Amino acid sequence: MMLSDRVARGIAAGDVVQVFRRWAAPRVRVGGRLHTSAGIIEIVSVDPVAPRDISDQDARKAGESSAQAVRAAFRGAADDPVFRIAVRFVGPDERVELRSQADLSEPDIEEISAALSRLDRASRRGPWTSAVLDIIAKHPGRRAGDLADLMGRDKESLKLDVRKLKNLGLTHSLDVGYELSPRGAKYLKIIASE
Repeated sequence: MMLSDRVARGIAAGDVVQVFRRWAAPRVRVGGRLHTSAGIIEIVSVDPVAPRDISDQDARKAGESSAQAVRAAFRGAADDPVFRIAVRFVGPDERVELRSQADLSEPDIEEISAALSRLDRASRRGPWTSAVLDIIAKHPGRRAGDLADLMGRDKESLKLDVRKLKNLGLTHSLDVGYELSPRGAKYLKIIASE
């Protein structure tokens, strides 16, 4: 589930405590966590709700001006169920701090290299981490679909791989596309000089 920056910041501030989604089936689970622009958000509950039962007060708790605004924002088929998803702010996303740590020691380099090797070994496609880091370095801000085309890959598997690199603090998402984090750029620079 994606949350807009405005909604994520509202959750972090405690002003937003729920969101509404229309899906054929729930796409989040109780206890699941989302990494957002504002930090980590946990799913507290997922309950079906009739759209007509959403009140203006419910809408304000979702960061919207009215129940009509909530209903107007629904996507998906009109006959799909609507879910009220209670959320809570857990804390800052540790990856944000990690990606800014560009002063890499020898143990840091070894740890990153080992993590990348594990990802490469676990892949059914074979090694991919160097190629993905390289294409992001060469084409910052490019959409995932464009990068996938350049690599001859499908977009969805590339996005999953970029997320794995993001979890290591090596990349981060832009409004459109990705770029290497300071940590990722420094790691590539050090590796290239060896």
